[in-house]
Parts: sequence; C-alpha cells; structure tokens
Amino acid sequence: MSAIKCPPGIKVFNKIADFRQWRRSLLLDQKTLGYVPTMGALHQGHLALVTAAKKRCDHVALTVFVNPAQFAPTEDLSTYPRTLQSDLDKLASLGPGVASAVLVPQVQEMYPAGIELDVSKQKGTFVEVLGISNQLEGTTRPNFFRGVATVVSKFLNIVQPEHVFFGQKDIQQCFVIRDMIRDLHIPTKMHICRTVRDENGLALSSRNVYLSGSQKQYALVLSQTLKQMEEMYRSGTHDATQLVQAGTQMIQEASKKVEASKEGWELKLDYVSINSAKDLQEIKGEIHDGCVISMAVYVGKTRLIDNVCLDMELDD
Repeated sequence: MSAIKCPPGIKVFNKIADFRQWRRSLLLDQKTLGYVPTMGALHQGHLALVTAAKKRCDHVALTVFVNPAQFAPTEDLSTYPRTLQSDLDKLASLGPGVASAVLVPQVQEMYPAGIELDVSKQKGTFVEVLGISNQLEGTTRPNFFRGVATVVSKFLNIVQPEHVFFGQKDIQQCFVIRDMIRDLHIPTKMHICRTVRDENGLALSSRNVYLSGSQKQYALVLSQTLKQMEEMYRSGTHDATQLVQAGTQMIQEASKKVEASKEGWELKLDYVSINSAKDLQEIKGEIHDGCVISMAVYVGKTRLIDNVCLDMELDD
C-alpha cells in the first residue's frame, strides 16, 4: 500500500476496523452509503455501477479484493489482473466526490481461519445459496457461488450499505446474492445495472485483457448470437429448445471459422441456456413470463460469459 498514490478525496483502507470507523461517521452524519463490490481491474462497467450508486446515495464505497474462495485450484487466481493504482485513478476520473472510499483488505483478515482453494481442505464459515448455484456457471465451476456468497456476505456485514450495485453481465451472481440478502434478512437494497459493452458489442470484463486482437473479434459471436436469439424471440419463436439450437449453431459456425484460420487456438462452446426469470430453472419448452438467455464460450484459454434478459425487470 505504501507505493500507492491515493487520489485526493478518496480514502483507501486496508484494515477493516479503520473502514468501519469511517462508516460509523457517515451514520452519525445521517449520510447514505452505496456499495460496489469488485475484484479490481476496473473498467467502464464498474465505473457505471459507481455512477449509479452515487445517483442514489450520499457516498459510494468500493471493495477491491481478489477472492480466493471463488477460484478452483485449476483457475487463474495467481494471474488475475491486479491493478490497484490504475483502479484508483479511474475512480478519480469520475470527478470529485463520486467515489468516497475503497477498502482493500488482506486475505488473512477476510479469512481468519485461512483459505484453501481445495474445498475439502477449507476451514471456517461459508455461505451457500441452494437451488440457484449449481446450474449454468455452477456446472462448470461447482464451488464458485459458494465463494461469491461467502465473500459478499462478509463485505455486506463489514460495509453495511443501504444500497449495493451489481452488473447484469454476471446475472446468475445477481440472482444468488439477491436470494442471500432476502434469506439472511440483510438490510441492504440490491440493484442490478445493465451490461456495459464496447463499441462492437463485446460485454466488458476484466478478463478481456487476456484476449488477442483476433480473439476479441471472434468473441463478438457471444453478443451477436444473443441478439439473434432475442430477435427470434421478439418475432414469436418462444420455444426454448428451438432458440438454443439456433444459438448453438451460430457458435459452432464461429468455431469452424477459427479452426480454418489455423491461428493455433480454439473457440469452444461451454453452454447456451434459457432459464426462468424467476428462479433460473432451465426452460425446455415454451417460454412464459420472461427468461434469461445466457452463454459461456472459451475464446482460446479465456472463458467469457454474456446474457440477455427478456421480458423481465432489472432494478436499474
């Protein structure tokens, strides 16, 4: 932290007790707090959440924490981008008084019992949201949402915000956290803000930095496929199986183009799925009362996700 230059007007904490002391001062001043949880490597999607939070609240706090509990032993914990100085500079660029505080806690303080990536060796307290964590992302990453729910519950307890803001791109995460907040009676209002995309339609993600120029172009097949599936739905095709087949075909065609290019990497479909807007249960037949169409695709070694929400309300 000593090498980090803190922008004027943004308080940076790395001890929970110091952050809580600042948080208490806001309560005493009767000021509201909006909260944006992040793993750092901030992009315009994160900054949009901060801006949305500032519109509703007197102050905005972020956490920057690469959470070990949501990475499997085979995943990219050690190489996940860590760019704190750049993150702070981007927050400062939003203007004075937009972001008030950033908590950058140490792993040892967040997980006092220690944290192993192998779930069977873990000790301490963890949070699971059953019925909504094992499908979609949970199939490929079986303990991912256990790690997410655990760390977000910790941070909601530490930060104690009136409002918390998440992005639609991680739609299953939004469902998991929404249910956790409800079930644990956490006094925080959750808001889901729409996915922010680049000028070509690619959903912004911290993992996009892993993509080569060619891979970024091919990665556009995610948003293009979702747009095509949405157009079919709006035109009257409400059979989920038919829509999934059309989406799968588009990804497979892109995969063949990558293979023919002989660039030395693969584009590979993980899943395309249509799920209930209410509880994320998979829909096989006719779609009623809205849905989430989501997908995950490997572009080289980088796994990208995207989704579109049809005939369902997001908070923002």
